[in-house]
Order: sequence, then structure tokens, then C-alpha cells
Amino acid sequence: MLTSRQNKVLKWIIEEYVRTNEPVGSKFLAALPEFGLSSATIRNEMAELEALGLILKTHTSSGRVPSEEGYRTYVKELIENEDLNSDYFPLIDDIFERESFSREHAIKQSMALVTDLTNYASVVLGGAAYKSRIKKLQIVSINDRFAVILMVTDQGYVESKKILIPDEIEISDIEKIINILNDILYDCPISDIDFVLKEKLHSQDLLRQVEYYDELIGILVRAFSDMAHDKYFLSGKTKILAQPEFQNVEKIKNLFDAIEQQEILKVINVSSTGITVKIGQDNQIKAMEECTIISVPFTNDYGEKGAIAVIGPTRMEYQKIIPLLNYIAANIKKL
Repeated sequence: MLTSRQNKVLKWIIEEYVRTNEPVGSKFLAALPEFGLSSATIRNEMAELEALGLILKTHTSSGRVPSEEGYRTYVKELIENEDLNSDYFPLIDDIFERESFSREHAIKQSMALVTDLTNYASVVLGGAAYKSRIKKLQIVSINDRFAVILMVTDQGYVESKKILIPDEIEISDIEKIINILNDILYDCPISDIDFVLKEKLHSQDLLRQVEYYDELIGILVRAFSDMAHDKYFLSGKTKILAQPEFQNVEKIKNLFDAIEQQEILKVINVSSTGITVKIGQDNQIKAMEECTIISVPFTNDYGEKGAIAVIGPTRMEYQKIIPLLNYIAANIKKL
């Protein structure tokens, strides 16, 4: 357990590094009138923090930078021991008090505001949660050319997707496929549809009895993907480009690919309680090993579950993001 002085040194190193993206040295901290410690004392404490793996010495400077474990320790202390407040709360109030805004619009606007205030990307997983499980699939014919696929989830939602039926395919063929998929996809999380279909479809010999099998499956997979894709709202993806950590073209390409393929949604937990902070390797996605995701779940009066989240570098303004997300989640709960 850290001493109060070690916590103070760690806090200042992290917040200064977040602000400047430059290693922080003992001389800089000692020169701050509000810090009140000598350079020698600070060096001793920095040596202890380094031995604990909370800060790292860089090769290019005598200063220190936070480690992933240092950020985790800082966040834990921040959440547990500080009365987190924000000057931006009135801006959030203004959004949620507008009668012209629907609930969904208010949530999206508030997260877009977070993006503007922080230059990080933000995500809203809606009430029809991305990790809802499929309970029933059904196809309803509109006419000879169009039909609607219905998906009933374990939370009682009915999702729908209108599809165009090619001339050479009969609605009865689609009905056969849907009946088979009802068995294959029963209780499957929406997020895993693509994986489950790839794993199980080709082992179903029965499907080969259906004419135009490949074309039919292609139509249905695209429809299911769209239904899952509509579960979330993403704001500020390109703002990540402004962060120094993501100037490498290959690195940002991998991150954008993870976002486009919705991998990032798999690390946002809508069933947790309270704020979740996943730093670096906590995310278990290689493209996000230099990222932090901070998320807060919410449940409204109708029992709908969702989550709001912010994606940014590990060098994130935690003391700004955490109170904002908690405050937005509290407002969603009141709606």
C-alpha cells in the first residue's frame, strides 16, 4: 500500500504526463510551489514507485512516465478517495432537460459532447444491448420482392430488417433457412452471430437441400450484421488521430479495423455494476494495447440495459472522463 506522499507523487506524475506527453522529472515537481517537497525527497519516492512497477524511466530522459499498473493504481485511488465533480455538469444538464430531445438523442448528444471536450472517441451501446441473446427468428413476406426478418431477444426486444428477395429465390427457401437458423442461433449473443454461423452452418447437411444456398446465406448474414451494427453509436473516431500515440499509420489502421469489425464492443460490459476501466492489455485486443476504455452501464425505467464508454490512449484524462460518464449514466437512469 502506498504512503500518502507516494500517492501524491504518482498523481502529479500521471497528470503532468497526461497534460504534456513528456516524461516528468523530480526537478520539475520540486519547482512547483504547491508541491512542497524537495527534489531529493521526490527522487527517493520516485525510486520506490519505480521499484513497485508504477512508473518507468525512459531512455531519452531522466524523467519518469506512468506504467499501466501506475494508471490502474491512480484510477483506483481516484474513484475511491476523491469527490469527483466537473465544471461540465451544467452542459450535461442542458442536454437532458431539453424537451425536444428523445431519450436516445439525449444520450448520443451527451456522448458527442464528451468527445468534443476530450478528443477521445465515445460509444453508446443502446437498450437493445449488443450482447442480447437470440430467442426466435422469423421471416414475414411483404410481397414477391421484399420480406422482413424478425429477431426476438432475451430482453423482449423485436429487431427487424427489411431484405430484398432476388428473383430466382422463393420465400419458401428463406423460410427453410430461417427454421434451421432458429435452432443454430438459439440463445446466441448477437455479437457472436458471425462466428457461430461460420462454425456451424457447413456442418448442417440439411442446408444443402436448399437451392441457391450460398446466396441465401449471404443475404441473411448481411441482414444479421446490420441488425447487430445498429446496436451502437460511435462518435469521434477520427479524433483519436490527434493523439500523439496514434501517429503511426499501421497502428491507427489496426485500431480502426478493430472498431469497424466491432471488436471493441466485446470489451464493454453492459452487465457490470459501476464504472469499469480497462487499461492497455486489460482489453485483450492487440490493436488496443495502448488504449483505455472507460465504460459505465445503465438501466432505464423500462429495464433496458446499455452502456456508455470512452476510448482513448492509456495517457487519458481519467479525472475528467470518470465523473462525466458517471454523471451521464445517472441522468440516463432518471429518464
